[in-house]
Amino acid sequence: MSILELVPQLKKFKTIYEKGDNVQLPEKWIWLDPVKYPNNQTTNFSAFCTNDNGNYSVAEFKKSYIFNKKIQKVHLRFCGDTEFRLYVNGNIFATGPVTVEGDFIGNENPRSNYYATEADFYPDGNELSFFSVVKMMPVKICEYSKGHGGFMLAATVTFDDGEKIVLTTGPDWQSRLNKAYYAPYRFDAGLDEDDFCNSCVVDNIWHTTTAPLAIRTEDVKHPIGEKFVTVPPRGDAECIFYFDMIYAGYIMLDVVCYGKVETEVVCSETGEQGSSEYITTVGCCNYRGLQLHSAGSFSVKIKNLSDSKAIVSPRFMTTFYPVNKQVVTRTGDADVDLILDVCAHTLKYCRQLHHLDSPRHCEPLACTGDYYIESLMTSFSFGDMSLCEFDVLRTAQLLRNNDGRMFHTTYSLIWVRMLYDVYMITGNKMLLTDCEDALLMLLKRFESYVGDNGLIENPPDYMFVDWIYIDGLSMHHPPKALGQTCLNMFYYGALDYAARIFRLMSNEKMALVLDERRTRLCGNINAQLYDDEKHMYFEGLNTKSPEEYIGQYMPQNVDKRYYLKHSNILAAYFGVCKEDPCDLIEKIMADEIPGDVQPYFCHYLLEAVFSNGLREKYTMPIINRWIEPVKECSKGLVEGFVAPEPTYGFDHSHAWGGTPLYSLPKALSGFEILEPGMKKVKLSPCSLGFDNPRVEIPTSYGNIVCDIKSDGSFTLVHPREITVITE
Repeated sequence: MSILELVPQLKKFKTIYEKGDNVQLPEKWIWLDPVKYPNNQTTNFSAFCTNDNGNYSVAEFKKSYIFNKKIQKVHLRFCGDTEFRLYVNGNIFATGPVTVEGDFIGNENPRSNYYATEADFYPDGNELSFFSVVKMMPVKICEYSKGHGGFMLAATVTFDDGEKIVLTTGPDWQSRLNKAYYAPYRFDAGLDEDDFCNSCVVDNIWHTTTAPLAIRTEDVKHPIGEKFVTVPPRGDAECIFYFDMIYAGYIMLDVVCYGKVETEVVCSETGEQGSSEYITTVGCCNYRGLQLHSAGSFSVKIKNLSDSKAIVSPRFMTTFYPVNKQVVTRTGDADVDLILDVCAHTLKYCRQLHHLDSPRHCEPLACTGDYYIESLMTSFSFGDMSLCEFDVLRTAQLLRNNDGRMFHTTYSLIWVRMLYDVYMITGNKMLLTDCEDALLMLLKRFESYVGDNGLIENPPDYMFVDWIYIDGLSMHHPPKALGQTCLNMFYYGALDYAARIFRLMSNEKMALVLDERRTRLCGNINAQLYDDEKHMYFEGLNTKSPEEYIGQYMPQNVDKRYYLKHSNILAAYFGVCKEDPCDLIEKIMADEIPGDVQPYFCHYLLEAVFSNGLREKYTMPIINRWIEPVKECSKGLVEGFVAPEPTYGFDHSHAWGGTPLYSLPKALSGFEILEPGMKKVKLSPCSLGFDNPRVEIPTSYGNIVCDIKSDGSFTLVHPREITVITE
């Protein structure tokens, strides 16, 4: 039976998340007066749009209330397009909005969803004031707009006597254009300041869904050493301010002067020329930027145009998804423990309102390979899977929006495994039922890519394999001869885990269909993509790709047959192997199969080593490869081992290479989940040659703690709610 025959009528994104008082609050949007600000109303849908007339605008909104009785609690629901800061009673309360499901394609129209945030505020007294700064226009590629500026807030105010009232944004809110933010990364306090006037109600084009996410945490970081620079009248100064680690956050600048000062702040992770902001202040000023940066240092150039001295103090307002706890695995080896620390630090600052590949790149939600690994890293460090769960759900919406298609073809298949694994970690079955229709769309699409030879033959591309070049060809978007086998391997894995998902939903009929397809695909892979003489897989056939598919991300095929580690790693990882997968891993580790892999692809190698019983032999030889790059830069995690091209500079805030944070404690403990939600797990600890390592694994019931002796014995502490089987 064809999957095409089993696809039901597709449903919309259906889960409604109720938070706080569980009251449906009104959604009334306001914006700047179109008569006064006719050129500050509409904008681009995304930063991918070629139209540069995005009408970059920063608006301010405010409203104050004084009541005749004390406020007990305020339940808030709010959102802004495209980015906002919300202050309540004079203090910053939240930044947003929660990121929508974005991709590198499909940006000619607005995204279907927009997300609001709900949270509670507890004032001390009878006064309530709101102030919001709203930036209209996507700048980073993970930012999206509905095409019009807007801000929305609704509040249920509960008083001490139990009375409740509802407040909303409306025409009685005051607003103005803040002309000082005149362009992205540009600020000039010397520009004329507008007076506040009444706001205008605009049509609700957003129809927000409440995101089940917490408000991001903020923490100000001061430079180590010198905290400020003094510039004489009419003088210039240059200074580099260093931070102890590489952080994600917003530039802050305190300037004390009686005149005009021009400051350029260049953010750098490791000394490269990174992102920058140009700030002109007049008199004393406390500046905070609107764009997220990644930095381990600020390079500051100052021009004092006044007749008085200027004191300039930079700070970094770092931001990250809340961390309620963090468990730590310790091996006793300082080099290895440093790897784990750097991986955890980088993960922390990639966890924003969606997982980022890095705060330097700020790629959209569609980089699923990165976020899948980050979800596994989270499960062995911070434990809170709420961001991972919502990434899974938003990716499902992304698939719905584009008929099961994502820009990176392999990443759409990795989403299936991410869905399964996040469910097994959390036990949240709603993930499966909510994503069922998107999963069917994905499977339907890939069924259409299968050719007469039973392999995927006609995909739109073979992205993404690895961030590396072979013979001048990019494995980011390889030709068929370098990408076909890997894509078929990922398809095999998606069929496998999709069948498991349908069995969990008691749909045995669909599971059997997928099992049959997977078995057939395995036979075709081994018959056509395996070299019986060399006893290894090659990367793809040399037949031509259809001309109508050829483009920037689908180069025409080449005549050379390639034998690389990538397809062979995946064969062992997914269990496709025609012969003993352990023999294949031995060849990979002995470099009997050509090529190199980056940290990202080492994740699949470590998983293959674990699943095939070789963790004691090969876990540490693989992880030891991180030692030198982490020693070279312990402030953040480097993107790769080998530069993909001579001019490419790696960032050092890239969590996709942080698999040791997951793979090492897993290998030490032999951890396997036997029942969803970690209600039943299996441990088979081994020391991996370390002296008395300790593994901590967070669960919703508390931490599993395993102390392992070098002789293989161990002691175990775990929550009583969890059944632990040991070997």
